[in-house]
Amino acid sequence: MVVPLFHREFGGEGHPPLVVLHGMLGSSRNWQAAGRDLAARYRVFAPDLRNHGGSPHSDEMTFEAMVGDVLAWMDSHALERVALLGHSMGGKVAMALACRHPERVQRLILVDIAPKDYFWPGRRREFAAMNALDLGNLRLRAQAERSFEAGVPDPAMRRFLATNLERTDGGGWKWVINLPVLTAALPVLEKTPLGPGDRYTGPTLVISGARSAYVKPEDGASIAAHFPDSRLVVIESAGHNPHAEARERFVQAVLE
Repeated sequence: MVVPLFHREFGGEGHPPLVVLHGMLGSSRNWQAAGRDLAARYRVFAPDLRNHGGSPHSDEMTFEAMVGDVLAWMDSHALERVALLGHSMGGKVAMALACRHPERVQRLILVDIAPKDYFWPGRRREFAAMNALDLGNLRLRAQAERSFEAGVPDPAMRRFLATNLERTDGGGWKWVINLPVLTAALPVLEKTPLGPGDRYTGPTLVISGARSAYVKPEDGASIAAHFPDSRLVVIESAGHNPHAEARERFVQAVLE
């Protein structure tokens, strides 16, 4: 069943549409700064994928379902054909949509993701830390960050995980994300959404961070197989989040 997606718009009225799909545990909120910069040439939309941000929760969490959500959201906003940008998990959604519905995608931008299976023990530890958090005794977001320390050594990642907490009407805390469903779906979401015959022949830009292990030189063959009109830009000063870590260079790469 299609989920009606919440979205943010970052400006660019009158320009061609660019749809931005965030990564796992992220939301459209993470794209506000880069989105405003990209509005110099695009009308920028950023929907929250199901079970994230302001969008509804659902027990189904598959790439097929997310592609269906995005297509229905595009239809509801009369967006017939768009430039499509996806980061990490959102990049997997974007590549699946482009390969299976190429008539809806004018050009494709994949941010620090390749068409391959992933298995990250660190991601498993992050989910374990979130699931172990005692929301009933949580008073401050900083307490949550401290509770993550044993399983999540990176302070920036601990802060990022804690952004998925929000106050309840009663003054307590709750997860914005659908944590149980995302935890159960993690093995599915780590795999590539593409089959051997999936191809998108339109112009494709892959942007990776040199300090990230998500896109490696040996991934070039699989990228070319699925996206024959593709080119790779590596941002030396960035890791997995080049839109935040090296925003000016990232925006330049997209607008070029």
